[in-house]
Amino acid sequence: MNEFMTGILAWLYTILGNYGWAMVVFTLLIRLVLMPFDYKSRVSMRKMSKVQPKMAAIQKKYANDQNKMNQKMQELYKSENVSPLSGCLPMLLSYPILIIMFSAMRAFANQQVVRQVVEMLQNPDVLPAYDGWLWIRNLWMPDSPFAPALPDLNTLRMIPSDIWLKFMTPELLASLPSELSSLTLDSFTGNALTDTITQISNYLQSLPLYQEGTAILPGWTFNLLITSFSIMKEYNGFFLLPILSAASQFLMTKMTPQQPAPAAADSNQPNTGKFMTYFFPLFSLWICSSYNGAFALYWVVSNLIAIVQTYAINRYLDSKEKTTANLEAKK
Repeated sequence: MNEFMTGILAWLYTILGNYGWAMVVFTLLIRLVLMPFDYKSRVSMRKMSKVQPKMAAIQKKYANDQNKMNQKMQELYKSENVSPLSGCLPMLLSYPILIIMFSAMRAFANQQVVRQVVEMLQNPDVLPAYDGWLWIRNLWMPDSPFAPALPDLNTLRMIPSDIWLKFMTPELLASLPSELSSLTLDSFTGNALTDTITQISNYLQSLPLYQEGTAILPGWTFNLLITSFSIMKEYNGFFLLPILSAASQFLMTKMTPQQPAPAAADSNQPNTGKFMTYFFPLFSLWICSSYNGAFALYWVVSNLIAIVQTYAINRYLDSKEKTTANLEAKK
């Protein structure tokens, strides 16, 4: 499935000539495929939101009788023709797509990073070819002023053996600089990979061009309790995609109908709806600041399209309900 997804992205790149715009179009295609599921989910959640007052009344009335409460709830679902799971199931179908996209983008980004490393190994006096997009210099590195455009040691350590072996052919190994002449195909497998990555990183750091590309801006290192971060001279982005991901995720969460609040007897239970309202935006901020800009771009564009879809679906359903109400009033 990873190869299928990355194959579509590569095909779009041949047409558009830029991986950033290819990712935007690819995300639009994914959202179009998921649109029927989104519509069905919104309709179901809308029905559930309309019966929330009745559900809350049952919860309050039978707070001390769980069996009776469950019975009345089932009767309510049957009479209103709703199901508490009907709105969740279509949404759950989109999560495998997200997981596949995450895996595909990670594999594709890793390949591009290794390509850039190989280019530097073969031409140490020339910067590798970047795949940029608007303000982002290198789509395969995070959109952040704390990340360089050139691949760093932390990025190289996350690349698995099979990706390295796609590039490290015997011919390529024979052409490596003398400092890396001891490397073989076995150097990129098993436990040896960690030492190999360190060896490659040490060689890159000895190159003046690489030193300049990964230099830290003097006086802009911040030490926190558990970590530290520094602003790079040749930073890769402005942190816009992570911020946009959190903002769009928050807006999308607020547009989603919430489940009814717990009954009075359960008032001490945590409000999971409120927790999710802030958890998902923070999660989006973290994952889009930690991974490559291409994946963050997919996440942001997907959220923006979902917001537009939700607004359009809500307008359509409002109009449909209004028309139905007018027809019933005329009878």
